[in-house]
Formats: sequence, structure tokens, C-alpha cells
Amino acid sequence: EGRLSGILNGVDDGIWSPQNDLLLPMRYDRDTLEEKAENKRQLQIAMGLKVDDKAPLFAVVSRLTSQKGLDLVLEALPGLLEQGGQLALLGAGDPVLQEGFLAAAAEHPGKVGVQIGYHEAFSHRIMGGADVILVPSRFEPCGLTQLYGLKYGTLPLVRRTGGLADTVKSCQVGQSDGTGYLFGDYDAGAMLSVIGQATGLYRGDRAGFDTVRQRGLTEDFSWTRSADS
Repeated sequence: EGRLSGILNGVDDGIWSPQNDLLLPMRYDRDTLEEKAENKRQLQIAMGLKVDDKAPLFAVVSRLTSQKGLDLVLEALPGLLEQGGQLALLGAGDPVLQEGFLAAAAEHPGKVGVQIGYHEAFSHRIMGGADVILVPSRFEPCGLTQLYGLKYGTLPLVRRTGGLADTVKSCQVGQSDGTGYLFGDYDAGAMLSVIGQATGLYRGDRAGFDTVRQRGLTEDFSWTRSADS
């Protein structure tokens, strides 16, 4: 203590950059965020979701393990859908979680889309098309998924732990530098509360939602910055 400090992960801008990403149907930057809407439309089609720009599209790209908090996502999912949201999930892992998400997709066609497995190209399409990326980890030394979300204007909704708390700034009322949403207790109700905040901003103040996106797009999470630390 006092002689050690953490070094954040860095993002390779040559691979993860929405203005240069050839895996996206439409490329964009902070000044052309309107192009992201076409990525969302195509992602909704690819995942079997209803094409609806008014529905906030939440996403998960993760190993399906309890460490990543995916049990919370399953528990909070009915509330997310009741609020008018959609879910797109790409991942594989715990068979119980896999079956749970597949069952949710079967029960809620047009609202929940699930792909079991991992496909690098499709993970880019999800990051480029979703509105919010869910990272509710039990613990996370740093994490890259929330950094990709910031890079792609896809608001990270994360649990306040480890590197997630170090890299995402809260969008609580009265804070003007927010880049995403954080919750503290490992509890589906706590997570659903901030899902409601994100949904409310998306549906009630799209310009405000885009302002938060733009803040994330201006953050520097390059390896150059990490090396300087």
C-alpha cells in the first residue's frame, strides 16, 4: 500500500474504433452519432428483435458466468422488458445461464435475442448497434467491455466494483460529467433501478442521452494513456 498502483486496460484503436470499424454496417464518430441508428436497426433484424428505435436496446457480450453477474441480468430481465427495453445477448458458459437466456428468448420473441457462442465480428456489431451495454460483475479487476461501450457510444451500465468503478462516471442527477450508470449492491432490484434511469433518459430526453454518449466517445482509454500511468 502506498507503493503500488493499478494500471487500467487499454483499448486497441486499430481494432475498436467506430469511425474505422469495417465490421459495422455504418461507421460514425461523436459528430455523426445519427449513423448509429442504422447499426441498431440491422442488429435488431439480425437478433430477431422488433425494429423499434423507441425501444432502448440493452446488450450483453460476455462469458456466461456468475462472476460476470449474468444471474442478475436474468432476474432483472422481466422488469427491463416491462419498461419497454429489448435485450441482445452474445455469450457462452454456464449451461444453467445459457438455458435461462434461451428460455427468455423463446418466451419473449421480438424482445429478447440470444446467440450462444462467441463471434468476434458480431461482438463489434452489437457494440455498434446497442444503446446500453450491461456489465454487472461480482468483481472485475478492470474489464474491457465497458471501455468498448464508451468507445462506441453505447452507455455502460455496470456494478460499482473494481475497474468498472474506476472507468465509468455516474449519470446521477446533478453530475455533469457522467458517462454511464452504476449500482452498488449485488442485487437485481438495484440494477433494475439504474436500468430505469437509463430507459427514462433514452425515451424522455434523446438529446441528453446522446450528450452522455458523446462524453464517452471523447474519453481516452488507449494503451498510450495506460502506459503513461
